[in-house]
Amino acid sequence: MISFVPQLARMLANPFATALTIILFGTAMPHVHAQDFPNKPIRWLVGFPAGGGTDFLARTVGHQMSVQLGQPVLIDNKPGAASSIAAETAAKSSPDGYTLVTADNAVLVFNPVLYKKLGYDPERDLSPVGLMARFPLILAVSPNSGITTAQQWMDIVKKSPGKFSYASPGVGSPHHLAMELIKLRLGLFAVHVPYRGAAPAVQDVAGGQVPMMIVESGGGLPMITAGRLRALAVLSAKRMPALPDVPTFAELGYKDLEVYAWQGVAVPKATPKPVIDKLSVELQKAVTTPDVVRKLNDLGIEVSPSNANFMNEYAAAERRLWQPLIRRSGIRAE
Repeated sequence: MISFVPQLARMLANPFATALTIILFGTAMPHVHAQDFPNKPIRWLVGFPAGGGTDFLARTVGHQMSVQLGQPVLIDNKPGAASSIAAETAAKSSPDGYTLVTADNAVLVFNPVLYKKLGYDPERDLSPVGLMARFPLILAVSPNSGITTAQQWMDIVKKSPGKFSYASPGVGSPHHLAMELIKLRLGLFAVHVPYRGAAPAVQDVAGGQVPMMIVESGGGLPMITAGRLRALAVLSAKRMPALPDVPTFAELGYKDLEVYAWQGVAVPKATPKPVIDKLSVELQKAVTTPDVVRKLNDLGIEVSPSNANFMNEYAAAERRLWQPLIRRSGIRAE
């Protein structure tokens, strides 16, 4: 390993050499880091508990990346506050490429307007690496609700504003905000019942305690195929292969209801670009590996690989859609 300490001391004694020092450490060092990277384990922060769809995605992709890179990719679950704990931890970590974080709708789009105080700024403190996948969202009801079609659901809810409630995994979750968007576009009113996590919300809808909710494919599809939830419509661009008989909202006449829960990867902001580029290439390669694609597709998860630039543009477009809606609705996570 090359040591720069003696050379650095001599340079600082010469004011003309200071500029050379800046050039050396500002340009050459990132190249050295990228060339050697990675030479130790990589930590991947996940803002949800082990066992859920987000954790499954990170572990599946992370395992494949570890095979490709020749270094372990270790999943570190830091749940809480809509992934802001994990995001803040990443933002304050060394910008060397050895700390990744799952960056989703909440981390990059929702949290800055949901929370008055946030320990990180997504645009200032994090750099996108690339998208991994999208989780299609599904409007689902309890099987004993008596509702069998999306049109019937719309008619019933519209005729009785405020009579019906809907569950979600929590305030500001993609599930919650997707239903708020549906209410806005369709002119409906239903009462939000937030839960602490998707599992208890889904269980109560399945049991009939709450009549409906938006579920994502990773957690909701097994309940639908088991007959414990009834799917009425999907918010994706096309019908889901696993639910070929369930229409899209576009087919029902609502073309502005194509939304997803999506997830990518980010790193601390000052991470050298060559390192980000290498991580991006490896991430896209991992996500498109046939075994990974099969595992994700089995849960209805759409593989959506991208580079850092596309992810940055995608997040910006999502901010333009969701942040005005959150402000207009007065939704707060505190």
